[in-house]
Amino acid sequence: MQTYLEFEKPIAALDSKIDELRETASAGSIDIDPEVAKLEAKAAKLLKDTYAKLTPWQKTMVARHPERPHFKHYVAGLADDFMPLAGDRAFADDPAIIGGLARIEGRRVMLIGHEKGDDTASRLKHNFGMAKPEGYRKAIRLMQLADRFGLPVVSLVDTSGAFPGVQAEERGQAEAIARSTEQCLALGVPLVAVVVGEGGSGGAVAIAAANRVLMFEHAVYSVISPEGCASILWRTADKAADAAEAMRVTATDLQALGVVDRVVPEPLGGAHRAPGEAIANLKAAVIEEIDGLAKLDRGQLLEQRRSKFLAIG
Repeated sequence: MQTYLEFEKPIAALDSKIDELRETASAGSIDIDPEVAKLEAKAAKLLKDTYAKLTPWQKTMVARHPERPHFKHYVAGLADDFMPLAGDRAFADDPAIIGGLARIEGRRVMLIGHEKGDDTASRLKHNFGMAKPEGYRKAIRLMQLADRFGLPVVSLVDTSGAFPGVQAEERGQAEAIARSTEQCLALGVPLVAVVVGEGGSGGAVAIAAANRVLMFEHAVYSVISPEGCASILWRTADKAADAAEAMRVTATDLQALGVVDRVVPEPLGGAHRAPGEAIANLKAAVIEEIDGLAKLDRGQLLEQRRSKFLAIG
């Protein structure tokens, strides 16, 4: 069953009416095709018009949509095969970050990303995509392994931020994030990062300090959540929409600022409405970026990455 966001209520009403008409027709011999076609055309136009003028806060809601594809879906659609590699070789394995060896159309890569989960049990297992220090240390280990064997790294970012719990802080959360960011910048192989949903704070940057940073059309990327920003500035999360506007969290804004290099288009109505199409768009973009970076040697990759981030701001 389709989950509708708050601003999609008019679309939901039309879709509900279409379903009711179809149920009525199935109980008798009434020809409802012309009426259904008219309503479907109206719903499609409304959907197109709505998504053509989304506010930053509405885009944030789309990026957080519970039915939006997650890391496991991208692996299934991107990789011909995938061998997960677990553990940080120091404390434990963190299921909030998953990584391993993969092939994308014959290209060998190291694929790393946040996994949020898509139901209650899996969300708890993956801690809603909020990684602990061992998650970032695992990412460091996998990036070093990729560097050793000359494999490009592809990272998929989808987290509201690193886990802020006491145990994570005791195990060196800030240091692990810093070391992971440092490892991204020190890689001698191509690194392509894609913000596929939420890109929140250092928890996102830790695997996204890449040669090429891509972003889905309706993803968001920010130093803090709009609610967190509103709570600091206005002492209330009710101002989240204003905060999202001021923070310029959208792909279009961030591309204009030079933070993001490329915006990957989503199907009409967001990636959750047609996951297969969204993943196909992402696959084509990632392949193009990997092939483009393959022409650069180690020194050129390091210099390109360094120049890119020094030029921001």
